[in-house]
Amino acid sequence: MRADEIDYMIVGSGDMQLVEIELDPNESVRAEVGTMLFMEQGIEMQTATDGGLFTGLKRMITGDSFFITSFLNKGNKKQKVAFAAPYPGKIIPIDLHTMGGTFICQKDSFLCAAKGINIEIEFTRKIGTGLFGGEGFILQRLRGDGLAFVHSGGTVISKRLAPNEVLRIDTGCIVGFEQSVDYDIQFVGGFKNALFGGEGLFLATVRGPGVVYIQSLPFSKLADRILSASMGRSKEQSGFGINSIFGGD
Repeated sequence: MRADEIDYMIVGSGDMQLVEIELDPNESVRAEVGTMLFMEQGIEMQTATDGGLFTGLKRMITGDSFFITSFLNKGNKKQKVAFAAPYPGKIIPIDLHTMGGTFICQKDSFLCAAKGINIEIEFTRKIGTGLFGGEGFILQRLRGDGLAFVHSGGTVISKRLAPNEVLRIDTGCIVGFEQSVDYDIQFVGGFKNALFGGEGLFLATVRGPGVVYIQSLPFSKLADRILSASMGRSKEQSGFGINSIFGGD
């Protein structure tokens, strides 16, 4: 099925972006549940499992919603619908036609795509990747010949790897990559590095050829920092209360 040819504009030059999509009559875009920001009159929202119960369950395994929502322009003129990323970062347009028809991405990075793009699960080939990778054992595979949009945390950079060129990356910082890129997990190595390096026990290793997108602040790291700060604050408040009871400063 050929994907709809949609027009789009990414709004916001900083880290709080949204994508505004213009649909011709009868054109449609599919998006994660809860990401829609606004839609103009004439756009009809249709929420479904997109392939039945089994497809919905597979989507839940990847960390996404059981449902997916389609936005169809049922009017007789162009109409717009906009989608916002769920946390600060960048929105990346992916032209699957230039990616060989397939793009592999982190399980929670998909934002929206033109009708005709299939959102599927991608099983990593090596068990080590699943056990120790920041993205988990299952990644998402976007397949088709149109536009898809993924989001990243913080700043995003792209690296085009030459054949057999290797890049080692923090496991949670990979947004996605072309299907031609080989992806694996490797032990950091060295006792001191493992215990005191602060980078975890494993790094992702990607080998070209192909394009890899990297994010500076994955949501998992942001959540960990917030949790750590809140726990530290709770301990301070608890200590203050005890000191007050026993006459401390």
